[in-house]
Amino acid sequence: ENHGVVGLEPNGAGLAGRVGELKEALRGREVKISAICAGFGGFILSEDQAVRDEFDRTMREIIAAAGELGSTGVIMVPAFNSQVPVMPHTQSTRDYLIERLRLLGDYARQCGTTVILEPLNRKEAFYLRQVADAASICRDAKNEGVKCMGDFWHMTSEDPSDSGAFLSAGPYLQHVHIASRATRNMPGEDGAVDNYVDGFRTLKQMGYANYVSFECGSKGDRMQTVPAALELVRSQWKEA
Repeated sequence: ENHGVVGLEPNGAGLAGRVGELKEALRGREVKISAICAGFGGFILSEDQAVRDEFDRTMREIIAAAGELGSTGVIMVPAFNSQVPVMPHTQSTRDYLIERLRLLGDYARQCGTTVILEPLNRKEAFYLRQVADAASICRDAKNEGVKCMGDFWHMTSEDPSDSGAFLSAGPYLQHVHIASRATRNMPGEDGAVDNYVDGFRTLKQMGYANYVSFECGSKGDRMQTVPAALELVRSQWKEA
């Protein structure tokens, strides 16, 4: 709050038990809950029904808590590379994912929030890598509770253009993550490569009004690197 930050993105693990704590901590402050970052058990594309059931149960708990906190949505990844056994990358798997997302989207809307698909780079997840892929799933789900996001770190590897990635998301863009582009640390810690102006310009053109969250580490002293990163992001947003 002292640095003008207006959003807090907590992890979803155990969130249901922390709703009161978070509400009290933010009472009367400018800082609000932005998106909720995962935290569920299991995964939606597991071949094991018990694992899928665990995902559905824990994801719904987080969605309900997110709604209570006024969050913009709960971030989810269909499957990380380490999560096996996983359904094959086929049309039937995509159809199954969309069917399940519709149900989650309905529940999220009832709770006053959304489900947000996050594309990752191929080192982390084979299934969903480009923002346009996530947007096409949102489009086919035809559910206002199903949205997507862009992460500058992952987009650096997978999307040829920041502008193109955000434009491809269109009305489904619900959240943005940012980090330095070479080492996933504070914006600016990787030098000149940490340029986000093209993406910011497109977000402005799109009328994007939700959060840009830091999801990163820091190579240096956070008392210096965090304020410097905020200044860099604000100056580049203004330049855009």
